[in-house]
Amino acid sequence: MIKITLPDGSVKEFAPGVTPMDVAKSISEGLARNVISASYNTITIETSTELTTDGNLVLYTWNDKEGKKAFWHSTSHVMAQALEELYPGIKLTLGPAIDNGFYYDVDFGDQKITEADFKKVEDRVLEISREKHEFKMRPVSKAEALSIYKDNEYKTELISNLEDGTITFCDHSNFFDLCRGGHIPNTSIIKAMKILSVAGAYWRGDEKNKQLTRVYGISFPKQKDLTDYLELLEEAKRRDHRKLGKELDLFHFSQRVGQGLPLWLPKGAALRDRLEQFLKKAQKKAGYEQVVSPHIGQKELYVTSGHYAKYGADSFQPIHTPAEGEEFLLKPMNCPHHCEIYNAKPWSYKDLPKRYAEFGTVYRYEQSGELHGLTRVRGFTQDDAHLFCTPDQLDEEFKNVIDLVLYVFGSLGFENFTAQISLRDPEKPEKYIGSDENWEKAENAIINAAKEKGLNTVVEYGEAAFYGPKLDFMVKDALGRSWQLGTIQVDYNLPERFDLTYKGSDNELHRPVMIHRAPFGSMERFIAILLEHTGGNFPLWLMPEQAIILSLSEKYENYAKKVLDLLENHEIRALIDNRNETIGKKIREAEVRKFPFMLIVGEEEEKNGTISVRRHGQDGKGNESMTIEQFAALVNEEVNKTLKQF
Repeated sequence: MIKITLPDGSVKEFAPGVTPMDVAKSISEGLARNVISASYNTITIETSTELTTDGNLVLYTWNDKEGKKAFWHSTSHVMAQALEELYPGIKLTLGPAIDNGFYYDVDFGDQKITEADFKKVEDRVLEISREKHEFKMRPVSKAEALSIYKDNEYKTELISNLEDGTITFCDHSNFFDLCRGGHIPNTSIIKAMKILSVAGAYWRGDEKNKQLTRVYGISFPKQKDLTDYLELLEEAKRRDHRKLGKELDLFHFSQRVGQGLPLWLPKGAALRDRLEQFLKKAQKKAGYEQVVSPHIGQKELYVTSGHYAKYGADSFQPIHTPAEGEEFLLKPMNCPHHCEIYNAKPWSYKDLPKRYAEFGTVYRYEQSGELHGLTRVRGFTQDDAHLFCTPDQLDEEFKNVIDLVLYVFGSLGFENFTAQISLRDPEKPEKYIGSDENWEKAENAIINAAKEKGLNTVVEYGEAAFYGPKLDFMVKDALGRSWQLGTIQVDYNLPERFDLTYKGSDNELHRPVMIHRAPFGSMERFIAILLEHTGGNFPLWLMPEQAIILSLSEKYENYAKKVLDLLENHEIRALIDNRNETIGKKIREAEVRKFPFMLIVGEEEEKNGTISVRRHGQDGKGNESMTIEQFAALVNEEVNKTLKQF
């Protein structure tokens, strides 16, 4: 008999050869109907895989992340089969599951797939699915695999990098594909499928290689799920930060300036400045000191930090000066500079912690195909801070940073989030620098602080930075999408690399512990996500303009200016629309531009010294007449509701 441990800690005994599906049936028929994937001792397997040794079993349904991954990866196989049938002679490469759906990279040769072809592919996928083909894994020798794929240079390249005895194919219907596993029991579970788009993608992500066609798709176990998802996509298009950024005059991209290098227009710059001042004010209360570092640094600085070894080949190349052998790099990270700021003078334990903060712009060479609006750029500004403390201070400092992150989220309407404890991948120690002892101390510090703060946490192995573990805040936006916003990292390694010290109470030199911290992450990406989360309806305290004054005609221009002056005295941001247009058109355009309040002024308002207040999205409700003082009180009350105290 073998012992199988379930996630709740219970242990069941079975005869060798039992499958995950057998285990599910032994628990309940309902569970067996819903199980679509499994993992055994952390390795993804099929529900039909025979288990022969003791181990830990996790059963996945559609509601689990790993269940969806298996579902979408399986559908990518079915789509690949349909594509081969409909486009004979194509060469398949890779077809993984992604966060929402899957893709398959295909070399179509002289053929082409367009949007007009999507339906015939979708129809064929569903035809195959209804035939209820089982997904079956089988081992294949390296020689046999190379022979089978001798006419497909992409598959042979993949196989060449695999060890004999580890190569498997997945079969379903009359189709097979090179695959390491992780599928649903059979195709009939796939009830709805949609091709979302096609795009160019270089083989293995290298622009020196041939460009393939990436076919994106998504599938569901119910048609209603697909319908709901497509409606969500339409809403996402309406909220696309690139569209809203243009409508609200926030930012612009210029080919002459360069891809991935945003230009901030006046309203966007003002928005950024308000976010910066908001955080700087909180940081000052928390004992941070502002510093400024240059946009470049000597190559040796990043060699010392380890950034050059990790990012150098994929970043902007060195800047050569007229001096022989002198090389500089565009700054990829702020932390090496802050280490050198700390090193500017000797410190005592009585001086610590030191908390250095900077809105520092950094540069990464992202490939052109990876660039996307503000969420993936080549130059971005981080709300970076680095804290240098004694080991005894680490716990309190880390928890204080958590408080700051929660303050930022609360003031900006991000209420739904999970704290992800990002640890090393125990299988790939070569990815990380530093001793096991320091890593264990850093990981325990994060786990304990998150627990004491009562955060809703998940643990992800392999998501740590190369120099230390992280606490990443995974935020769900208004559309239910998950984003990584805000990060806190504990680092024992850079203090060693830069020989950072302080004199302890024993009069000996000791290493400080370093905390990396960025509640926004990057200003560019944060503003993009905030735009899409709010649909451009920012919290009132953050809006570029909180009100627009709409005059009924040119006769009331002077009164409109008087209202504007009074609003400015109350520190309310507003502007005037005194164009010779109908009030209906002015209101419609103000709605599109997301003004929270429209203040309509005409004969009655001028006579009574009032304004007629209309809210954004009011639709059908009557306007409210009030004095400037009453309106100012209303604005202040609403600002105080959303802008939390720190």
